[in-house]
Amino acid sequence: MTQASPARRPGRSTRRGQIGSSGGGGRYGALLLLLIATYLLSAFSGTELAIQLQIGLFAAVLVLALRTSPLPGRWPLLIGVIALAGSVGALAVSLTGTQAGAGAAELWKGFVLLLTAVLVIRRVLAKPVVDIQSIYGALSAYLITGLMFAAFYAAIDHLTHSPFFADNQPASTQTFQYFSFVTLTTLGYGDFTAAGNGGRALAVIEALAGQVFLATLVARLVSAYRTPARQATAASRRPPRSVRYGPRTIRRGKPQADARGPAGRSSERPARRPPRPGG
Repeated sequence: MTQASPARRPGRSTRRGQIGSSGGGGRYGALLLLLIATYLLSAFSGTELAIQLQIGLFAAVLVLALRTSPLPGRWPLLIGVIALAGSVGALAVSLTGTQAGAGAAELWKGFVLLLTAVLVIRRVLAKPVVDIQSIYGALSAYLITGLMFAAFYAAIDHLTHSPFFADNQPASTQTFQYFSFVTLTTLGYGDFTAAGNGGRALAVIEALAGQVFLATLVARLVSAYRTPARQATAASRRPPRSVRYGPRTIRRGKPQADARGPAGRSSERPARRPPRPGG
């Protein structure tokens, strides 16, 4: 008789490299606060120091997203090492003071934020129950999307020879973030407009992404949100699961012989025929 497999400990995943329950989610409140602080720092301080601090803050955002959205195996360590090395390189090229260096640093910030948004959305959608952490995660992904497009707008401005905004509007970190969130929310004030084809195409993609994000992900999470009290009520209304009390009991002793053998044939041997005469 085979022995029953030992019960798994709660709070540990079956996959190697993942710690935490399969239905649990990350704590996205700290991530949301860090994103708000990063945005306010760049919005109220347009100095070069604040722009360079953004590189380190965005790397910290990625590391925090990795902690709240665990990946199997050694992927978190590998991504963390690449993010650290890339952030150091982006900071080094931004200190050169050239347009190419500033553009490369903005591109790196955009790709870091893109990876962070993918990690957060992947984890939020994988949660079986929508709770307050899911709402925090969705809001964090929304802010990350706006900051990501702002970094790409700044990269276009630094790497091209023509101005990004029409009518000679000032191009800075504050105006890029302002234009990005106005486009993401489809407010359309009209005070800042992209002049080149690349900026216009990217603005259209951001507007579509903002509409899809709000109309599908955030609306679905808010409608399916359950407070702890509602979760307990729903759990109490579930029908009880069938309990198996053990393996099937087998009677000991010799089983009675069947009158018929396998394949329905008789178990008795046929009588021998008498030999023929002269044979």
